[in-house]
Amino acid sequence: MTVAVLAAGLAGCSEPAPYRQESYVFGTRVELTIAGTPEPAARSAAADALALLDSLHQRWHAWQPDSEVAGLNRAFAAGRSAPVAPDLAGLLRQAQEYETRADGLFSPAIGALVARWGFHGDHYASAPPSADTVRALARQQPRLADLTFSDNRVASRNPAVQLDLGGVAKGWALDAVRARWVKAGLRSALLNIGGNILALGRHPDGTPWRVGLQHPRAAGAMATVTLDDGEAIGTSGDYQRYFLAAGGRRYCHLIDPRDGSANCRLQSATVIVPPSADAGARSDAATKPIYLGGVASAMSYARRFGIEAVLLVDGQGEVWVSPAMARRLAWQAKPSRIHLLT
Repeated sequence: MTVAVLAAGLAGCSEPAPYRQESYVFGTRVELTIAGTPEPAARSAAADALALLDSLHQRWHAWQPDSEVAGLNRAFAAGRSAPVAPDLAGLLRQAQEYETRADGLFSPAIGALVARWGFHGDHYASAPPSADTVRALARQQPRLADLTFSDNRVASRNPAVQLDLGGVAKGWALDAVRARWVKAGLRSALLNIGGNILALGRHPDGTPWRVGLQHPRAAGAMATVTLDDGEAIGTSGDYQRYFLAAGGRRYCHLIDPRDGSANCRLQSATVIVPPSADAGARSDAATKPIYLGGVASAMSYARRFGIEAVLLVDGQGEVWVSPAMARRLAWQAKPSRIHLLT
């Protein structure tokens, strides 16, 4: 999952204060900022967004026994097909395409590995699973490519496929909420779901929105960055959902589908996605291959997702930025060393 990014719009001196509301959905904090809209309409738009997010969370929760995703997982394990709602089928097809672009380094089919590592809950494990268990699960090679769709039903050729949509659902929800807000006539808003942020329009003072990037090893923002209309930003990192095992070794929820490891290769990976109908979903999914692939392949994977603005913090805390990202950054805690990604 992505990690917390601190949202902060630029202050406007002549406009009324934006309407703001916070909630807790998808197991993370949600922040809504709606500007340039009368408060009753803004309140209604916020309520509609939160109702949608809550519905998606209940339906797509991987480890709630009565959720749609849990039902699909039971069917796959038993070798059966199951009915699938149109929106969930659309998300799964979209995620299949992302999985291909990512060479399988993004794959919501590895829910069994996520569960075995102890990240299917609010309290995480204090020790890693056995290496034999992890290798056995990884050898089954569950992939979204195993899914087939027919007549509003979905099946899996591989019974090891267990869906966990935590790596894409928040981003997909950003796009869904933005579409509703555009239809409702909103012109200026910022939506933050656990650090995945999407901008609608500009701040009322005419400038781009500005958001803060959480420092992976310190309180507060490492830098701020601008977001223009339709752009989305996403971060994956090792500092929100993780545990420290004996000896202080860190394991995080960013599990490598190739071998099932959770070795926290980087501290964080951040991308900005250009405007598109799936900007939110791409901001969520693309950070996984960039994170797992590391510095050497970061820009190759980014460009497969149509992304040029990338920031990495490596395992030693050194920062790597692409030229497109560097132009947007205003450092709050400037690193001692900054490397260029090309």
